[in-house]
Amino acid sequence: MSRWRTALTTVSAAALAAVLLAPAPAHAAPGDPELAYRWAPVHYQDSSSSNYRADYLAPVDYDGNWNALDNWDNLDAQAGGLKGTVYYAVSETSTHWYLTYAFFHPRDWKDSPLNVFSHENDMEGQLEVVRKDGSEYGTLEAVVTLAHDNFYSYTPPGSPFTDGQENIDATLVMQSFDGNEHPTSFQEARGHGAYAWDGAQFPGGDGIVYRPSRGAGAVPAGGDDRDATYGLVDLTGAGSLWERRSNAETYASWGTFRGDNGKDNAAHAPWAWDDGNDGSALQAGAIVTDPALLVSTYFDNTGELDLTYLRNPFRS
Repeated sequence: MSRWRTALTTVSAAALAAVLLAPAPAHAAPGDPELAYRWAPVHYQDSSSSNYRADYLAPVDYDGNWNALDNWDNLDAQAGGLKGTVYYAVSETSTHWYLTYAFFHPRDWKDSPLNVFSHENDMEGQLEVVRKDGSEYGTLEAVVTLAHDNFYSYTPPGSPFTDGQENIDATLVMQSFDGNEHPTSFQEARGHGAYAWDGAQFPGGDGIVYRPSRGAGAVPAGGDDRDATYGLVDLTGAGSLWERRSNAETYASWGTFRGDNGKDNAAHAPWAWDDGNDGSALQAGAIVTDPALLVSTYFDNTGELDLTYLRNPFRS
């Protein structure tokens, strides 16, 4: 009996050692809505006291239709539709997730009675670069934002990325929300250029702080609402903006929203976002159609960075 007990003890110890030494199982990949929510920015929207509503985040069809030619005119009559909304999309390689967040406003406007330099519709936003490191949601390594036909580059604390073809403009301010650290973002009043938030007060003192919601967003309480919410809408989902990309009711041309107030047809969807001075290798829309190439160009010291997509909805 002692030999059997000894053998059993030896087998049990070996089995226990095998369990303790076995690698931890990899997390199942999160779904796109969960991934988008995990890295959704806490959004600082500056607002102008001369027209708060024109600075509210909104869905493109806030007025109940997809006719982009009446978005400017319906702003006051359909104010109840100005529910905080951010569009998102996800692309993936073996090494990274690329998350696009797009912010829409019915007006890009100026404090001018003639609407000089204004235009109907406005969509700006950002690309987030998340490394697939074996954890459930990965690690944020960089953000590239769009402001007035220029891209701006940012990295969070601890990112290994360094300057590449483009300089890193600043370090991201991270903020705790719903148990995790999220990047923060900022948009100007009126013109809505998108940047990383610098941690400062709003210009003029008033502004709206939007935080992501797992459900629908809400209309802000006013131009100085520090507890507003936005809902996340899949940019590439059924009936959404990418599926409608050839619809003449919404678009005047590829990736260009129809608009007839101020400058005609001046706002762009992400697949037409462009930085005019980052070289011919990066065509308009590359921020979503080929984000891996853009990131490998903009940054150095990126480590392993696969340029082949497991999926990219903007390449289908």
